[in-house]
Amino acid sequence: MTAGGAATPQLVDAETARTRIQEHLAERGHRASEIVPLSGDASTRRYFRLVERERTRVLALYPDPFRPDELSFLAVHALLEGWGLPVPAVLDVDGPRGIVAQEDLGDHTLQEVLKEAGDRQREELYRQAVDEIALLQREAARAPHGAACFQIAFDIEKLVWELHYFLKHFVEGHRGCDLTVEDRATLSESFHALCEEIASWPRLLCHRDYHCRNLMLHGEELHWIDFQDARMGPATYDLASLLRDAYVDVPDELRDALAEGFREKAVPGEPRDVFRRRFELMSAQRNLKALGTFGYMASVRGNPVYLPYIPRTLAHARRNLARYPELEPLRRTLARHVEELA
Repeated sequence: MTAGGAATPQLVDAETARTRIQEHLAERGHRASEIVPLSGDASTRRYFRLVERERTRVLALYPDPFRPDELSFLAVHALLEGWGLPVPAVLDVDGPRGIVAQEDLGDHTLQEVLKEAGDRQREELYRQAVDEIALLQREAARAPHGAACFQIAFDIEKLVWELHYFLKHFVEGHRGCDLTVEDRATLSESFHALCEEIASWPRLLCHRDYHCRNLMLHGEELHWIDFQDARMGPATYDLASLLRDAYVDVPDELRDALAEGFREKAVPGEPRDVFRRRFELMSAQRNLKALGTFGYMASVRGNPVYLPYIPRTLAHARRNLARYPELEPLRRTLARHVEELA
């Protein structure tokens, strides 16, 4: 189920996907020598690379037809492109068949590039990624706020829902833990207190899923993907996603330097201790939310692809929860069921 209680759309089966793509190509007069399925994300979209004679393209296939003027991906894409942010070109839109054709950015995610990167390249790539968060926030802050992404936010309801999602799909669903009435009361109170503080901070536009698997190295520059869920949230939201990443380790010294550089550029009037607290509390909430997604994918969708990233994410969560005495009831209660948080 989704946050609003509606049934979650299902992935398009392979035969239906191929039929839709072939009809799309025939209507446009295109021919593809290969249609190659690509690994997707945790959403219900499917992705394919079309290999044509002179170029390749990537098709995003949505579960259902859509109206282009109502598709969040296209609305957010137009904003980001207009602000000079590095997004793939949109080449074609076929709403009746649920298809968006995009520029092919290749296969080099930041996650993959970092496996072979030296210290200098790692630092350069991360500085570029952090600078672009600041650019997004600066441009969005002075833009008209009529688009739908400005009307939705990481408010207290959304933040608390994400933590209960973690409880349901990771602690209970994936780990199979039974919670007592007292545990549930403590966790509910702790979730609310943490999220109430986060929701009280000033809000800026966030990518919403800004990590190393959603940054592609193409033409020596990082490009953004998976930005369709952009919404308003804390200045530290995307920074926490990037620097407390579930998928890669960022060296402590580099992480601290990048965070301080961001503070100086994006929120220069914010005291260092206030910024640090906001970064760490946001990281804790964001990592618990990610664990909920990993648990859901494994226990509900039967997809184990995210299981290798659970230990790192738990380690991030433990470090940040342990920093603040007021979060001790939350950490201690969770640790009775999730030993990595002890």
